[in-house]
Amino acid sequence: MNLFNSIKTHLVNHLPKIVNRSGKVSYSQSGEDLIVDYIMSGLKISQPSYLDIGAHHPIALSNTYLFYQKGCKGVCIEPDPLLHSQIKKTRKRDICLNVGAGISHETSADFFVMTSKTLNTFSRDEAERYQKYKNQKIEHIIQVPLIPINEIISDYFSFYPNFISLDVEGLDFAILQSLDFKKYRPEVFCVETLTYTEDNTETKIQEIIEFMISKGYMAYADTYINTIFVEENIWKNR
Repeated sequence: MNLFNSIKTHLVNHLPKIVNRSGKVSYSQSGEDLIVDYIMSGLKISQPSYLDIGAHHPIALSNTYLFYQKGCKGVCIEPDPLLHSQIKKTRKRDICLNVGAGISHETSADFFVMTSKTLNTFSRDEAERYQKYKNQKIEHIIQVPLIPINEIISDYFSFYPNFISLDVEGLDFAILQSLDFKKYRPEVFCVETLTYTEDNTETKIQEIIEFMISKGYMAYADTYINTIFVEENIWKNR
């Protein structure tokens, strides 16, 4: 098990939060929420709304719980019924949907529940790749409803969320490609841009970074695991 997975597993099992040297509390894997909070402050968005796709847990490893703690609210998407129930119980102010973010006209899809819940995925290829590692196996497969990201935004936000957190193990790029960027321009994205491995061969997913740049977003920060993108024109004209 590589360092990336070891840290991820330890945080989920033992730590609900991290306190950095300045005393600020982070619930994210590598302080991503504090970076996003700093960006929102710079943009003078005091109560950002959020869309958390692949929310996983209400608190641990969450890129949005810091904002929930500040009184903000948003939508959490979690396909795993057990994880969804935890989020719904803890994040009562949020809208919590037990669905996946669809990328086609399909209304449901197979969802692969892995040994490590952080690796749950709709991608059969990714699930089978994870299973090749001795620490992982497909525990079971369930059918989960799908709602396209544009429909989620249209149905649950007045305009669009200020912040989108995206971590769906293998389908992040496809979901981003399906987003109507002409209609919806969230100020900030946090996207997992590192492939998962257990043999230290992980690589950055450059196509996501290049795609976001092509849509008018700049890579504001990178924590190795995640890249934080900011709408470039909004940031330059803040």
